[in-house]
Amino acid sequence: MIRAGQRIALAEIRKRLNPRERPRKGALPFGIPAVDRHLSGGLPLSALHEVVEASPAAEFAGSATLFLAGIVARLEGPVLWCLSRRDLFAPGLAAAGLHPDRVIFAESGHDRDVLPAMEEGLRESGLAAVVGEVTRFGLTASRRLQLAAEDRGVMALVLRRWWTVAEKELTALPTAAFTRWRISPSPSDPPPAPGLGRARWQVDLTRCRGAEPRSWILEACDETGRLALPALVADRPSASKKRRAAAG
Repeated sequence: MIRAGQRIALAEIRKRLNPRERPRKGALPFGIPAVDRHLSGGLPLSALHEVVEASPAAEFAGSATLFLAGIVARLEGPVLWCLSRRDLFAPGLAAAGLHPDRVIFAESGHDRDVLPAMEEGLRESGLAAVVGEVTRFGLTASRRLQLAAEDRGVMALVLRRWWTVAEKELTALPTAAFTRWRISPSPSDPPPAPGLGRARWQVDLTRCRGAEPRSWILEACDETGRLALPALVADRPSASKKRRAAAG
């Protein structure tokens, strides 16, 4: 049940939206051919997507948060971000292409209030996306969010947070999300010059309707929210090209 204070906040959100905006159709491509081909074009806009941090420090969920921020950064319009802890680092979102001015933060004192706030936000078609950070997320709640995303044409994204082994095990239970992702840091090559190189992630697609699970090693989001293949991988000739060269 949504409390009175939450209703006031959502009323303020409605003032910032364009009520004439129509539900979005189609998909959001990653811009990486191998990934987009596997997803038949990209992430469906009118769907629910789930992201889990797979690193040992999952209580901070840094890689998963930036992966998610890069996705919504490439959408147009305001983003409703629902959370129960004040640990979201705005400069980090900006580094992944999501300027804080585009984010409407809905803070609640309890995890149980996040999902109702998400569902209420998904009824507003002027939003680019609705994001929620939760620990517990079952079939019933995920079905409700998936149906709301389909109905209003607003992308819904759930970031799974966990702090104990028991909570981690909850992330393996089934949900109705269209896609499920596990993100973890991956070793990077030393930069050619002193300084920090671009981080790498292991991106695991653990579930997708109409596609098999798949894993990629990708460079982390840049300032426009875009991922990339590591340079050595991108420059490596494909197996078919090698065969043609050998035949010639």
